Amino acid sequence: MAEKSIVVEGLAKNYGDFWALNGISFDVEPGQIVGFLGPNGAGKTTTMKILTCFMAAAKGKATVAGHDVYEDSEKVRQKIGYLPESVPLYGEMMVYDYLRFIAEIRGVPGAKRHDAIKRVVELTGLGPMVAKNIMELSKGYRQRVGLAQAIIHEPEVVILDEPTSGLDPNQIVEIRDLITEIGKEKTVIFSTHILQEVAAVCDRIIVIDHGEIIADGTVDELSARVAQSDSGLLVTAPSTRTVSSRLGGLPGVSAIEELKVVGDEALYRLDCRDADAARKAVFEIGNEIGVTEVKQHQPSLEDIFRALTSGTGELAATEPRAARPTKDYAPPADGDDGGEEE
Repeated sequence: MAEKSIVVEGLAKNYGDFWALNGISFDVEPGQIVGFLGPNGAGKTTTMKILTCFMAAAKGKATVAGHDVYEDSEKVRQKIGYLPESVPLYGEMMVYDYLRFIAEIRGVPGAKRHDAIKRVVELTGLGPMVAKNIMELSKGYRQRVGLAQAIIHEPEVVILDEPTSGLDPNQIVEIRDLITEIGKEKTVIFSTHILQEVAAVCDRIIVIDHGEIIADGTVDELSARVAQSDSGLLVTAPSTRTVSSRLGGLPGVSAIEELKVVGDEALYRLDCRDADAARKAVFEIGNEIGVTEVKQHQPSLEDIFRALTSGTGELAATEPRAARPTKDYAPPADGDDGGEEE
C-alpha cells in the first residue's frame, strides 16, 4: 500500500489563550486534490503553516511524504511546494531570473535549471511574461509565478493557501485549471472559503470550523449528509399572498421563502419541523390552491456550507462554540503565543 502523502494526528495550536486548532486529525492519499474548506478564521492557514514547517504545533503530530514536520523539517521542505496567501515575490526581478533564483535555492542542479524553468513556464502559461519584471504583471500572472515557484523543484506534495484570493472570475478559472493540471502528478491540498472552488477542482473536501474538522468527504457525500437532515420542500404554486400564507401556515411548516417567480407561478421553499406532516398537508390542499409540483429540497453548495458551519442544527456541533472545552491542552513550554490566524 502506498504511503500516505499527509498524515495529521491530534494537531493543536494556540495563540496565547486562543486555540486555533483543537486536536484535528486527517490524512491525504497520494494523487488526491483536497479542498480545505472553512470560514475565515477557521484554522486553515494555521494548519498549512504547520504542514509547511513555518510554525510548530502545540500538540499532535504531522508527517508529509513520510517525514515528520518537526523532527525532519528539512526533508519535508524538499518534498513540498508551498504557495502562501501572500506570495513572496521580488517585484524588481524578471520572471525568468526569479524562477532561476528559486530553482537554485530549492536545490535544482545547475544543468537542469533551464529545463525546470521551461517546464513550469509552459505549465503555468508564463511564456509571454518571462522577460518582464514581476511588478509589471497583473495579479493573475503574479499568482501564476507563485504557482511556478511552488512546483519548480518537482515536489511530491503541493500546498496552496487561498490560491484564487483577489482574482477576477476569468483568472479564477485559469488558476483552477492549473491546479487540476498540477493534481495529475502531485498530491494537492489547498485552502479556500469559496464554495465553487471545491466543486470545480477537488476529489475530496475537508471542512474545518473553529479549529475542528466537522466534515470530510466528496461534494456528493456531504450533500447527501446535509440532505438527510434537510427537511425542506420545494413547492411550485401561484405567486399570491394567499397561497404563500396558506403554505406557510400548514402543519409541520416552520418557515416559507419565495425563491423565484416565473410568470404567474412562484417557487416556494418550505422549512419543515415535520417533513412528513408538511408534505401530506401540501397534497391535501394542492388542488385547491393550484400546486403544480412538490419535491424534496436538494441542498446547494451554499446550503451545505451553512449547515456544516452555522453552529446550529443536527449537522453542527451539539455544544455551543463559546462553551467548548480546549481539552487538556496547555500553551507550549516556550510561551510562544504566535500571531493571529488569518
